[in-house]
Amino acid sequence: MHLIRFNAKMESMKYQEHTVQRGTRILLHCCCGPCSTSSIERLRALGYSVELYYANDNIFPAAEWTKRLEELRKVAAFFSCDIETSPYNHESWRESVKGHETDSEGGERCSLCFSYNLELAAVHAQEMGITFFTTTLSVSPHKNSMTIFSIGESLEGFVPFNFKKKDGYKRSIELSNMLDLYRQDYCGCEFSRNR
Repeated sequence: MHLIRFNAKMESMKYQEHTVQRGTRILLHCCCGPCSTSSIERLRALGYSVELYYANDNIFPAAEWTKRLEELRKVAAFFSCDIETSPYNHESWRESVKGHETDSEGGERCSLCFSYNLELAAVHAQEMGITFFTTTLSVSPHKNSMTIFSIGESLEGFVPFNFKKKDGYKRSIELSNMLDLYRQDYCGCEFSRNR
């Protein structure tokens, strides 16, 4: 069983942004186009050169995965970002959450899902020679940023950006409307879809 333990460092961690040397590469794990919009904007404002990574085996059905990828491609074109895609492998993700199919939203299944996606991003960042990576998952008001950060801190190169802060979610809605993006009404997996 995978347990998330919050240590004193994580519990007291304050959201802090810092500028970096302009052009520092960061891989942004993207769950969808809408959540990526304000995340890219924020990272660029801090000086990062953002490269997008779409690895979301949790999304179901496959047609939904494809639709979200198409929307992310619109975002990539708008921001002139490179995008890499991991092949869709829903069965691998299902295996990683096996036994947690009936967990409540925000429970252990979600933590396992975050781990699965962040581990894929960490490996891809290393393969690409990119020192830092982060995720758009923290922009959603439905996701616990501290859970995401607790998982991410065990992975080399993870940078904990709380994209909800500074009205990040609100800004993502504004940019999504401006770009006429499809905004899904469930997280992605069949379990969240059926609730």
